[in-house]
Amino acid sequence: MEKKDTRSGFGAGLTELGRTNPNVVALCADLTGSLKMNDFQNENPERFFQIGIAEANMIGIAAGMTIGGKIPFTGTFANFSTSRVYDQIRQSIAYSGKNVKICASHAGVTLGEDGATHQVLEDIGMMKMLPHMVVINTCDYNQTKAATIAIADHQGPVYLRFGRPAVPNFTPADQNFEIGKALHLKKGTDLTIFATGHLVWESLEAAKTLADAGISAEVINIHTIKPLDNKAILDAVKQSKCVVTAEEHMLNGGLGDSIAQLLGRELPTPIEMVGVNDTFGESGTPMQLLEKYGLDAKAIVAAAKKAVARKL
Repeated sequence: MEKKDTRSGFGAGLTELGRTNPNVVALCADLTGSLKMNDFQNENPERFFQIGIAEANMIGIAAGMTIGGKIPFTGTFANFSTSRVYDQIRQSIAYSGKNVKICASHAGVTLGEDGATHQVLEDIGMMKMLPHMVVINTCDYNQTKAATIAIADHQGPVYLRFGRPAVPNFTPADQNFEIGKALHLKKGTDLTIFATGHLVWESLEAAKTLADAGISAEVINIHTIKPLDNKAILDAVKQSKCVVTAEEHMLNGGLGDSIAQLLGRELPTPIEMVGVNDTFGESGTPMQLLEKYGLDAKAIVAAAKKAVARKL
């Protein structure tokens, strides 16, 4: 299967928006090539703003641009898109309800060799706690491109999270991305795996292994972590009666945390969570780090077997 990086999906989506929506502007914090924003810059030099290594300033400028009706897309690494500028996002964008799209690449440990200072595993939690902030974490190139285009039509702040490595590109090229709508990728009866980002593919691979062991696993892509598709989650769990969540993020504050809260309120269910447990990342190749931190198909299989055993 073709492999493509999700950041290139963002770049392709932004380029298309540049051709179709004159109100879209792009701001970058000295990482134009890494964010794949070059084509937008080349085609729309008057709508591209290189802010330099001044992320807080970039957020403030973006917030101001919305007052004139522009739709700003900001671009830098996920760590610098959130941790470094959280005050500016909270005050100038979320609290003020500004129509800014915060686009964050190189998320999670699959950033790889740059190590813990550039990796971020807390960003989903940080962003989903901000009132009215939409939080999206896409799984492949095609979905990232579709999401980038779709969020331009959403009125209000959005956090769009994607990554650096080339991963399988398995969702349809012509998909209609709908914010807050879970996607059922595989049917199953024994348990439900809710996955997001790079771990969607790992969950599909895990489902194959589980099938060989006689366990029928349903796989659902939760690309939008906020607003969560509560109905789809509850409908699935009513049938399977046990859950695994899988994400390239800290267990605290991530997708698993959101689903556990929902199930705790509405439908108490055995749940196992695959994610990073209270630690920083380190340098290594993306696949080495996924394996070390228990974020691969093997880890999902182990969690699934544990969840099924708890159901029985």
